[in-house]
Amino acid sequence: MKASALRQGQCVVGQLFTAAHRARVQPDGRLLRASRATSQLAASHTPAAELVAPTRRRICQAAAAAAAAPAAAAAAADTSVAQEYEAVIGIETHVQLLTRTKAFCSCPNQYGDEPNTNICPVCMGHPGSLPMLNQEAVNLAIRAGIALNANIARRSKFDRKQYFYADLPKGYQISQYDVPVCSAGFLEVDTPEGVKRFGITRAHLEEDAGKNVHGGADSLSGSSHTLVDFNRAGVPLLEIVSEPDMRSARDAAAYGAELRRICRFLGISDGNMAEGSMRCDVNVSVRPKGQEQFGMKVEVKNMNSFSNMQKAIEFEIERQVSLLQAGRGAEVVQETRLWDEGRQETSSMRTKEGLADYRYFPEPDLPDLEITEQQIEQVKASMAELPVAKRERYLSLGLPKADVLILADELATADFFDAAMAAGAPAKAAANWIMGDIMAACKERKMGMDGLAITPGALAEMITLIEGGTISGKIAKDVLPRLLDGEGNAGVKAFVEKEGLVQISDESAVEAMVDAVLAANPNQLAQYCSGKTKLAGFFTGQVMKESAGRVNPGLMNKILMKKLAAAAAAAAEAA
Repeated sequence: MKASALRQGQCVVGQLFTAAHRARVQPDGRLLRASRATSQLAASHTPAAELVAPTRRRICQAAAAAAAAPAAAAAAADTSVAQEYEAVIGIETHVQLLTRTKAFCSCPNQYGDEPNTNICPVCMGHPGSLPMLNQEAVNLAIRAGIALNANIARRSKFDRKQYFYADLPKGYQISQYDVPVCSAGFLEVDTPEGVKRFGITRAHLEEDAGKNVHGGADSLSGSSHTLVDFNRAGVPLLEIVSEPDMRSARDAAAYGAELRRICRFLGISDGNMAEGSMRCDVNVSVRPKGQEQFGMKVEVKNMNSFSNMQKAIEFEIERQVSLLQAGRGAEVVQETRLWDEGRQETSSMRTKEGLADYRYFPEPDLPDLEITEQQIEQVKASMAELPVAKRERYLSLGLPKADVLILADELATADFFDAAMAAGAPAKAAANWIMGDIMAACKERKMGMDGLAITPGALAEMITLIEGGTISGKIAKDVLPRLLDGEGNAGVKAFVEKEGLVQISDESAVEAMVDAVLAANPNQLAQYCSGKTKLAGFFTGQVMKESAGRVNPGLMNKILMKKLAAAAAAAAEAA
């Protein structure tokens, strides 16, 4: 296919399926398994009822029909049986690396460009083209390996992973098979049950495939046609494979969230799941508690958030346990299933290929990857603060753990908080403003902290003005929307002075306002003197109204209470 044709439009997936099948027929006429699986999806050679596993409703109906006991006893038995199983979960996370160009060519690594514009003969697999490794991708892989406490291979290699799908223009993927760049690491995750350590089996470099865009439907099923955008083909990936150490959907979601924090804080990836720059494939199996042997592993894909990942795992655990309870354990097969967010269930996509199907062999066009001690030390020296170190530092400031978890969750928030403290803001005061009014404004405006125009220095100056009595907290809240738009970046004090918002702290002026309010409300004053002391709040509000919210609340309260006490004493003496 010519590059000019690709630039004019996107390729119809069916044509590529046909070409792949014709080119990959075994001597006895059978298609290779990878092709056969995709053929079932593309041409519906197998009836949909055979490809899609029974839904949760059918499973539960079958289990209920098989039960001889009354419904209540069966429900109790199901609960007791379910408690006898445990889930075994591992996650394969594909992280798109933040490089300017692709893994093995100079095409831009840019999301959102016009389809099929960031392509060349190398990433399209044209004959005679040769790959050249992106060194920055290697540095980012080393950075991830250090953060994941992994061993960095001083010598690793690349391999060809053979499979045939429409979005893979070469018919193979350049990956790493038996000698990955990182191995034997771990990640400690703060969960509601405490800190848990999850093993990292490996992290290896590879290239991404293109992206299928289905026409007429959101998925392949029901679509009228499928187009392919090859801009993503060749984008550098780091696949991080965990050990099967997780035992709950909540553990898996917490692991994924912490891994994304690491990638974002260290500049490895933007971790945007909605755009596909971080994709988690979850392997789920169940087994009786106490059994060492794993159950049949099922891979679940198509989850664009950690919330959906948790829901998908919970559904898959229930589906597998329900089948085992119904005596239909043979129906739990090694396959890939897709999470359907609309229906809140998984459905079968294809049977899972084994390693033999991929026919790995060393990539002949790339030399071994050699990493020196000097390179590792240089990467380590350039690394930013890890999320766990940032949380520990915030805790050392005396902040509550709940505050720390919020402030250190997103890089933009943490950076803003750190910069505000560096500009002189007290930690707790800065944390309160950021977690309260500023985050609320971000939510309302549908943007991150880095999208606001206010500078951390402006926030620090505003807090200093509050603590110094120049403005009140109420005034600060009133002017904050304008400060968020950058109006006070040249100087918050000059801004509030120009707007006439400086707090009234002159004692004689405040006393005159209090006297005026008491004189204007004789009935309420008489009621206060007769014992209705809750009316003090009424007088406070009236003085604030009189001053347009500018009066120093501490000074005002001191003067007001003194005058109310004097009035009450005078009334009592007169009585």
